[in-house]
Amino acid sequence: MAHRMRLIGGLLAGAALLAPAFPAQADTPERRQALFGDVHVHTRNSFDAYIFGIRANPDDAYRFARGEKIRHMAGYEIALKGGALDFYAVTDHAEYIGVLPAMHDPASPMSLIEYAADMFSTVRSKIAAAFDRVVSSMRDGKPLEELNNKDVMRATWAETKAATERHYEPGKFTTFHGYEYTSAPDYQNLHRIVLFRGVNTPDLPYSMFDSRNPEDMWAWLDALCAKGIEGLAIPHNSNVSNGKMFEMTTYDGGPITAEYAATRMRNEPIVEMSQVKGTSETHPMLSPNDEWANFEVYETLIGTLRQGKTSGSYVREALQRGLTLEQQLGVNPYKFGLIGSSDTHNGGGPLDEENFFGKTGALDGTPEGRRAVVFEGEDQLQGSAATPFYKWSAAGLAGVWAEQNNREDIYAAFRRKETFATSGPRIMARLFAGHGYPADIFERADFARLAYAGGVPMGGDLKGRGEGAPTFLAEAMKDPDSAGLERLQVVRGWVDGDGELREQVYDIACAVGAPDSRTHRCASQGATLDPATCAIPQNYGAAQLKIRWQDPDYDPARRAFYYLRVIERPTCRWSTWEANRLGMPVREDLPLSVQERAWSSPIWVGG
Repeated sequence: MAHRMRLIGGLLAGAALLAPAFPAQADTPERRQALFGDVHVHTRNSFDAYIFGIRANPDDAYRFARGEKIRHMAGYEIALKGGALDFYAVTDHAEYIGVLPAMHDPASPMSLIEYAADMFSTVRSKIAAAFDRVVSSMRDGKPLEELNNKDVMRATWAETKAATERHYEPGKFTTFHGYEYTSAPDYQNLHRIVLFRGVNTPDLPYSMFDSRNPEDMWAWLDALCAKGIEGLAIPHNSNVSNGKMFEMTTYDGGPITAEYAATRMRNEPIVEMSQVKGTSETHPMLSPNDEWANFEVYETLIGTLRQGKTSGSYVREALQRGLTLEQQLGVNPYKFGLIGSSDTHNGGGPLDEENFFGKTGALDGTPEGRRAVVFEGEDQLQGSAATPFYKWSAAGLAGVWAEQNNREDIYAAFRRKETFATSGPRIMARLFAGHGYPADIFERADFARLAYAGGVPMGGDLKGRGEGAPTFLAEAMKDPDSAGLERLQVVRGWVDGDGELREQVYDIACAVGAPDSRTHRCASQGATLDPATCAIPQNYGAAQLKIRWQDPDYDPARRAFYYLRVIERPTCRWSTWEANRLGMPVREDLPLSVQERAWSSPIWVGG
């Protein structure tokens, strides 16, 4: 790993890949290390970045990921607080990729398009009218003939791939070829990031103009695979899908079949849990007994001021629904691993609460745009500028456990779901489940070998392995640049005999003391945060937490999933930092602090 020590002992290994088309890497799981990256990154080549002043190109984005400073369009420099990441992917929108920069280039024939001059005018009304043509075509799923320039898009795709290859240094820094598929019928987000395993990629990305039905995109990926081009898709922002991302029917309203379930899992093994436009773990309405459910919830459908439907929009419920469908079909279409990413449109992700710079260039690149405090005249804002950016988040990152920092090993981790998500900090997290683990396993020099040999890692399925309740091995380490850890939790989800979706949250390790055996909650954790200064108190949380744990309510007949949730001590939310700098009160509807967190991929047990 480029910048962090490994978690003490290392941990578990991988479940088999989903299909013979994706062969396993060398089976040396004890060598796996935690690597951090961002695989959801936009540059000037995305239509909704260039129009808002973003001029960072793919090379700039990769330089940012490698720890360099780059210039924000608002005139200041941005950089990663924690230094270089381990892996990165520039994933511009497939739709009209590179077209707006071409329209703005006097040397390009596209600059002669009737409304090109208006698109880059200094008159706001002209810009809005011209750009609305693009937005309308995206909404309708029909490309504008004059903008659907395949030569420009093909050249831009080639330039992005060239930058991706220039910055790939196996063993030091890994880049992936990828893009974003941007289906959003009636503003209902069905977007996917598409990543390719290696240098082999299609001539052009598959876009929502080819089909707004993600099932057609999966068929395209399957066809590519048959030609030796491997790829996978990653759903994101299910929180603003209006319930469409994780429905109990197909896109067209038909029944979900075993073939559908297998196809989806073959093409979508992981899902994005947290990013700038909110966290998609769960919602207080879905998880009323989870005190941590109301974390960076964002429900406004993108491009509107409409609040989206809750059910069908969150990952935990999808995992539960997957168990229901597995009972019916024998195959689970929602058996996801978890990652985070940023969805930045600045070339670099705004991960740090203290130095949050927004995601969309001119719209939220200044305090006046973000509106963490109330500014005079903000009630007059219209269109995209009226978006409640103050509800957006400083998030997130993808974590994997992989043998080496290269495409083959990281991609294999994605496939076997040995992944974790964070809300921004570089919190390391790991989870195993198995039988017969020795009581002193965390002190053993051969911890990793024993953990893998005795069970399965996160992303795995523990079936028919020993007698009685399995033992879970949970471990996490704090980000050196953030607060300490407050608690480790296990979230268990299942479906009862009446078909009701059920869940239980257990605190399993505490920075202070041990969980109460009756309430399964940690006691008060001592020192508190002063939001007036945002200074982190001394000895504020644990540097590391690790525990052997068994479910006190284990039922061997119950098919369930378990995932690890790591909770930091409270720190100031970005909006509080910003209000303090401005010397103004933060908006009344915003929390003063957040508890950053990490989530492991689930382990499925029983059945």
